[in-house]
Amino acid sequence: MSCAPSPFVGAAAHPAAAAVVLAHEGGWDEVLLIAGPIVAIVGLLLLAKRRVDRLAPDRADDQSDDRSIDAPT
Repeated sequence: MSCAPSPFVGAAAHPAAAAVVLAHEGGWDEVLLIAGPIVAIVGLLLLAKRRVDRLAPDRADDQSDDRSIDAPT
Protein backbone atom coordinates (compact mmCIF):
# COMPACT_ATOMS: atom_id res chain seq x y z
CA MET A 1 0.00 0.00 0.00
CA SER A 2 1.37 3.32 -0.98
CA CYS A 3 0.02 6.59 0.23
CA ALA A 4 0.21 9.77 -1.80
CA PRO A 5 2.58 12.30 -0.28
CA SER A 6 0.82 15.02 1.63
CA PRO A 7 1.88 18.65 1.55
CA PHE A 8 1.15 18.76 5.27
CA VAL A 9 3.52 17.10 7.71
CA GLY A 10 1.66 14.36 9.54
CA ALA A 11 -1.56 15.00 7.67
CA ALA A 12 -1.50 11.68 5.78
CA ALA A 13 -2.61 9.80 8.89
CA HIS A 14 -5.26 12.38 9.85
CA PRO A 15 -7.13 14.02 6.97
CA ALA A 16 -8.97 16.27 9.43
CA ALA A 17 -5.62 17.74 10.44
CA ALA A 18 -5.20 19.10 6.92
CA ALA A 19 -8.46 21.04 7.30
CA VAL A 20 -7.29 22.52 10.60
CA VAL A 21 -4.02 23.62 9.04
CA LEU A 22 -5.88 25.23 6.15
CA ALA A 23 -8.20 27.04 8.55
CA HIS A 24 -5.23 28.88 10.06
CA GLU A 25 -3.52 29.75 6.81
CA GLY A 26 -2.90 33.45 6.43
CA GLY A 27 -4.27 34.50 9.79
CA TRP A 28 -7.64 35.66 8.46
CA ASP A 29 -9.51 33.86 11.23
CA GLU A 30 -7.49 35.66 13.90
CA VAL A 31 -8.31 38.96 12.20
CA LEU A 32 -12.02 38.10 12.39
CA LEU A 33 -11.70 37.26 16.09
CA ILE A 34 -10.37 40.75 16.75
CA ALA A 35 -12.20 42.80 14.11
CA GLY A 36 -15.62 41.21 14.65
CA PRO A 37 -16.19 42.44 18.22
CA ILE A 38 -14.65 45.83 17.42
CA VAL A 39 -17.03 46.32 14.49
CA ALA A 40 -19.97 45.24 16.67
CA ILE A 41 -19.05 47.70 19.45
CA VAL A 42 -18.55 50.57 16.99
CA GLY A 43 -21.91 49.78 15.42
CA LEU A 44 -23.64 49.83 18.80
CA LEU A 45 -21.96 53.12 19.71
CA LEU A 46 -23.08 54.70 16.42
CA LEU A 47 -26.63 53.48 17.02
CA ALA A 48 -26.64 54.94 20.53
CA LYS A 49 -25.23 58.26 19.30
CA ARG A 50 -27.88 58.48 16.61
CA ARG A 51 -30.59 57.96 19.22
CA VAL A 52 -29.10 60.60 21.50
CA ASP A 53 -28.77 63.09 18.65
CA ARG A 54 -32.38 62.46 17.63
CA LEU A 55 -33.59 63.13 21.20
CA ALA A 56 -31.22 66.08 21.82
CA PRO A 57 -33.52 68.82 20.42
CA ASP A 58 -36.37 67.59 22.63
CA ARG A 59 -34.16 67.62 25.70
CA ALA A 60 -32.81 71.09 24.89
CA ASP A 61 -36.37 72.46 24.74
CA ASP A 62 -37.25 70.80 28.04
CA GLN A 63 -34.17 72.16 29.78
CA SER A 64 -34.65 75.71 28.49
CA ASP A 65 -38.14 75.81 30.00
CA ASP A 66 -36.86 74.74 33.43
CA ARG A 67 -34.11 77.32 33.59
CA SER A 68 -34.84 80.91 34.44
CA ILE A 69 -32.49 83.66 33.40
CA ASP A 70 -33.10 86.15 36.17
CA ALA A 71 -30.57 88.79 36.98
CA PRO A 72 -29.12 88.40 40.45
CA THR A 73 -30.51 90.90 42.91
